[in-house]
Amino acid sequence: MPPVRVRQHVNPLAQKYQTPASPLDWEKVYAKLNQPLHLDIGCARGKFLLDMAKVEPDWNFLGLEIREPLVVEANKLGSELGLTNLHYLFCNANNSLRPLLSSFPIGTLQRVSIQFPDPWFKTRHAKRRVVQPELVATLAKYLMVGGVVFLQSDMEFIAVEMRDRFAEHPAFEIGAVEWLTENPLSIPTEREIFTQNKGEPVYRTLFIRR
Repeated sequence: MPPVRVRQHVNPLAQKYQTPASPLDWEKVYAKLNQPLHLDIGCARGKFLLDMAKVEPDWNFLGLEIREPLVVEANKLGSELGLTNLHYLFCNANNSLRPLLSSFPIGTLQRVSIQFPDPWFKTRHAKRRVVQPELVATLAKYLMVGGVVFLQSDMEFIAVEMRDRFAEHPAFEIGAVEWLTENPLSIPTEREIFTQNKGEPVYRTLFIRR
């Protein structure tokens, strides 16, 4: 079956996306709820998380995506493959993150990735970008000490903006180097592969929860 076609850009400030997602009964979602959790914000079609769930069965993976058809398709594929450490959720991360993370066992959130988010190029659309101060503060509250946030984009100004938002929060410190030349995760995203195959740069940085 061909992949479902969806709009590339979705305005998270639109009225239809203002109702926060309700937490699920996570014990029914994950076979082992107390495993460390990797949260991927803006997971798109979810292939990155699908591959991560295969190679790291001792982790749980949760993908958040604002385009509902992609979530339906991704969950269907994960279910067909019998992956009990993977789930995708349709939501607006900017208003759903806090209620969702508060429903997980304390200390389980250990890794967060935000990769190639919608850049919303115009300055007047900057509030539509996913990495807002409130999102950083929520991650600071729920990410365990020593946990990491991995950020990457093929747009330098977006990578710099994300870096600055996390650097401004006292709970986060940047990793050993400001910009990474390699992806520290074992699986690249489809956008990352596409960008590198064109010979274009990818801007990556890593933050650690103090």
